[in-house]
Amino acid sequence: MKLKKASHLILFISILITLCFFTLLITINLATTSGLTWQTITILTSGFAIIIYLIVRYFIGILIINRLNVLIKNVYSNPKNDQLFDPQKPMDTLIDDIENDLENWGSEKVKEIDKLKEQEAFRREFLGNLSHELKTPIFSIQGYLLTLLEGGLDDPAVNKLFIERASKATDRMARIVADLDQITKIEADTFRLDIRPFDLVELVKDIFESLELDAQKKEINLKFERDYSTIFVEADRNKISQVLTNLIVNSIFYGNTQGVTTISLNQIDDLVLVSVIDDGPGIEEAHMPRLFERFYRVEKSRNRNEGGSGLGLAIVKHLLEAHGQTINVKSEVGKGSTFSFSLNKSKSNPSNLYSSRGVQIK
Repeated sequence: MKLKKASHLILFISILITLCFFTLLITINLATTSGLTWQTITILTSGFAIIIYLIVRYFIGILIINRLNVLIKNVYSNPKNDQLFDPQKPMDTLIDDIENDLENWGSEKVKEIDKLKEQEAFRREFLGNLSHELKTPIFSIQGYLLTLLEGGLDDPAVNKLFIERASKATDRMARIVADLDQITKIEADTFRLDIRPFDLVELVKDIFESLELDAQKKEINLKFERDYSTIFVEADRNKISQVLTNLIVNSIFYGNTQGVTTISLNQIDDLVLVSVIDDGPGIEEAHMPRLFERFYRVEKSRNRNEGGSGLGLAIVKHLLEAHGQTINVKSEVGKGSTFSFSLNKSKSNPSNLYSSRGVQIK
């Protein structure tokens, strides 16, 4: 039986009490005429009172449980369960269960709200950083084009220089958009890793060659910690190349003039520990927790035109996580920094592998 309105229950209880009252009068009348003692009448009356109490309690319990089921179901937004609480349980137990459930629900909602606030703060900061990153090259392009339109185009000493600078600013914007697109694809899991065995030593040598001019401008020496023979790992070669390139470029860009960037490769069981070590200015401890956030920069005052997209370390973190690996940082102010990550060693036979140049390795 379901009583969904309090007025129905009140009417029912009123009728029940009235019937019980008349039944009690009839019982007393019969007891008097039949010669029952007052002790017997008292026992019968107490029995009636207990029965009335139990009946009223039962139906009030039904009303309370029905109403609580409706309220709790609305709170949880769970239309699948018609009965969240068992009306056969003792009332005190039911109330305790409801209190515990509501406390847990409240705690979960507080955590959700805190997480939403954190995400909102991150979103605002991210949009602010993105607008700042794009604003710099856009204003540069506008300035160069405006100068050219106002007569600089006819000046041989200006036109080519400003067009080249505008081209560089455009390239910077393209890098930012490309890096954002890559991070979005990584987070959305819309890209696939091409896991194959390759020679890690050869990859590092290729990266050293590609960054040789940048290192020479800063007078930074790129080297291995020691001489290595071939070390085969299983990973996506292009993605790991991007990871190492970003780390080495950062060591060049932020490193001290006439400094050294060292690559260390240590084989530990089934892993190869890769470390990029520089002797630059180091990173303060306060910056460590946010080092891999998008657009986060340790040196806020640095001219952003001189750097990359501001997404390099964020991409590094995401690419390594896609490989099931993590990156660790150790740094001491004034002495340099070390970025380390591990890769799985190759279990294939090296004689069946091919180098990045398409030559079979024997």
